[in-house]
Amino acid sequence: MSPLLPLTLLVSASLMAGCAVGPDYHRPDAALSHRFLGQSSVEQRPSATRTNLVAWWEGFGDPVLTEFIAKALEQNLDLAQAAARVAQARAGLGAANAALLPSATINGQAARAYQSVQTPLGQVLNSTPGYDRYGSSYEVNLNANWEVDLFGGLRRGREAALAEYQASEAGAAATRLAVAAQTADIYITLRGLQTRLDIANRQVKTQQDLLEKVRLLYSKGLAASYQVHQTEGALAQVQATVPVLKTGLDAAMNALDVMLGTPPGTHRQQLATVGNIPAAPQITAMGTPADLLRRRPDLIVAERRLAASNARIGEAIAEYYPKFSLSALLGSATAVSAGNLFSGDASQAAGVLGLRWRLFDFGRINAQIDQTKGQEAEALAAYRQSALRATEDVENAFSALVNREAQATTLSQGEASLTQARQSSFIAYQKGTASLIDVLNADETLLQASDSRAQARTESARAAVAAFRALGGGWQPPDALPVAAR
Repeated sequence: MSPLLPLTLLVSASLMAGCAVGPDYHRPDAALSHRFLGQSSVEQRPSATRTNLVAWWEGFGDPVLTEFIAKALEQNLDLAQAAARVAQARAGLGAANAALLPSATINGQAARAYQSVQTPLGQVLNSTPGYDRYGSSYEVNLNANWEVDLFGGLRRGREAALAEYQASEAGAAATRLAVAAQTADIYITLRGLQTRLDIANRQVKTQQDLLEKVRLLYSKGLAASYQVHQTEGALAQVQATVPVLKTGLDAAMNALDVMLGTPPGTHRQQLATVGNIPAAPQITAMGTPADLLRRRPDLIVAERRLAASNARIGEAIAEYYPKFSLSALLGSATAVSAGNLFSGDASQAAGVLGLRWRLFDFGRINAQIDQTKGQEAEALAAYRQSALRATEDVENAFSALVNREAQATTLSQGEASLTQARQSSFIAYQKGTASLIDVLNADETLLQASDSRAQARTESARAAVAAFRALGGGWQPPDALPVAAR
């Protein structure tokens, strides 16, 4: 029998092996409803603008917001870290692919030696006729090695590496989505604080005007001193809200700068002018809860990690079986001269069939398999939990959006009525038919209503951002989930 026959049979078997040990991956189903609970209410919202999920921030109609999100997606350092993680996962996939291929190395050496004749060996050699104390040797070899993936352990490792790489790409998309949403959320919060601060400053001016009038009446003997003190106390209460709002505004500006990857204070001049709170656009093409599995990148991350853990089971099971490798050497060596290095007499070659089998290590292999199965069970539970959390995020955002907008509408109507009531109470006070307490109460109630309306408008816009984020808006998803093997 030819000595190459075993090698030929082994290579043929490895090439014909179309399957690998371990379970094949099938994406699990998630228990999701066919429609969001708050979908009808959101679809019936009155809104002047419409937008799509890919570039949802443009639907707010605020050029500054659009500019800041574009800068954040370009400069944010969280995105830079996510890109670095993708590069690392890509390198891991490259290593897994390389493990399936043969490897080869070339090595060579040239040596010049001089033998002492004072040593026992030198004395013996020196007694030989024609002995030359100088010696030279030359050698060049090509070594090739290939681990034959007969039972699919390396292929399962490649499946796991591919799934991890796909998870890292989806993770980068999730980071992109989060950066866009956080930038919009901070910007809207900032505009809301500016609006509230403007309301407080206008109320301070109103209270200051009232104090001047009360002091004028007091100087003419038409008002008591306690009325002056009451007005001063009311003014101080309104003024005390200003520093709190300024502190929050400074923090929001600093947070926005950090999101844009710039030092705090970089965009403060650009944001110095008070802007309107962006109005939430109409949410279209929201899909169904099942669509979140393809739409939300964090769910894709969870699913790809589940696929990777499934492949790791097969990689561990492959340790039950022997591993075969092929090695070959082709080269030339001579101790005469470099000119004879590539002559026929100097050539050398070797072929080796290697075997490695963890025959008495099955206890450790069993433990490794059990560990990978436990990791898969954990990943499966995490995937299903992530799907439920995703629908919860959408439902909560829809509820907040609808109810906050309804609150803002009601407060706007109440604010208009309270403004008229305040004017009437002040006129009545000037005529002596109402007390100063009535005026101060009207001012306080009006301030609370105006501030609450601004907060409701801010929260409704933030709820819209949360809804877009929960729906997976902000990136272009693949048509279908990636598979573990391509």
